[in-house]
Amino acid sequence: MRVRSLTVLDERLRGTKFVTLDSRSVLNAPEQTGMDFWSINPYVGCEFGCTYCYARFAHRYVVERAHAARRLADEQLAEYRGANGWEAFEQRIFVKAGLQAALRADLRRYHRSAERNAPIVIGTATDPYQPAERRFRLTRLVLEELAKCEGLSVGIITKSPLVTRDIDVLQRIQQHNDLEVHLSLISLDTGLVRVLEARSPMPAVRLRAVTRLTEAGVNAGLIVAPVLPGISDDVERLDALFAAARAAHARFVTASPLRLYPGIRDRFLPVLDEHFPHLAERYRRAYAGRGAAPPDYARALTRRVTKLQEKYGFETRDMRARYRRNQLAPQWELNLDAETTREQPSR
Repeated sequence: MRVRSLTVLDERLRGTKFVTLDSRSVLNAPEQTGMDFWSINPYVGCEFGCTYCYARFAHRYVVERAHAARRLADEQLAEYRGANGWEAFEQRIFVKAGLQAALRADLRRYHRSAERNAPIVIGTATDPYQPAERRFRLTRLVLEELAKCEGLSVGIITKSPLVTRDIDVLQRIQQHNDLEVHLSLISLDTGLVRVLEARSPMPAVRLRAVTRLTEAGVNAGLIVAPVLPGISDDVERLDALFAAARAAHARFVTASPLRLYPGIRDRFLPVLDEHFPHLAERYRRAYAGRGAAPPDYARALTRRVTKLQEKYGFETRDMRARYRRNQLAPQWELNLDAETTREQPSR
């Protein structure tokens, strides 16, 4: 059978390729994902390359489906998986073709569904404002469609200040819908951010984006995720983040612990071995046989975050309180059973 090759739309000097992915549907229903919200991800894969990102499995799934559908030849499969099974998530980015028409059809399905009151979250498995968005503008197309609706609950998760480009359409969405924009930031320490997030925007730039959004009347704040045991979870670091969020006029700050699912371990654990060798074995033990951190860890972290929310005048809730109905997602069982000492990365 003849292979119909995927179309390469663009290529970076460092080798990253942007590849067309035909999409008949782009709005994922809660029953598809097991979550309590609908989700939209305009891209598959992410150029930011965060070492802890839990979404690598989604890229692997798309690659395997493309191979099964004869869109990828056998000899291409290794390239689209990566030498160690994780590189392609950062280097082979799928761009969803036909997104706008697919979303219009999906929204008709959404409004007919029994789950029509569930929120819609953009950016659960990729950053919707990663560098590719400057050219392809798929996230902007999504927002334009949502701005035609009324009565929605919409969330956006991103690390990028590019979200401020779309303040005009975010304002339109907010006129008739409930909206929250979550700027994701794990630390104010630029050295730590560079170790763990190879190509993400710097902390100060993200905080300025929060200020620009809130000054324009957009409901925006910080999500501190993931909180990394022994690395970024001490009171000093977290307090500094909450203080910076308050100074940036954030409307809210939430936090969640690390999820270390099987598809992430091959990428993240070697980073611990290199930069945090004293913690590597502790992580392996704590996450053995589980994707979520130990329950005692999560409860202690929740208490710590709640105290900081109260100290700085933020609402005391976690992000998922907004995006769930009756049950907690499994990864929210995390909690820390002891005060942890901050470790500096080994250079």
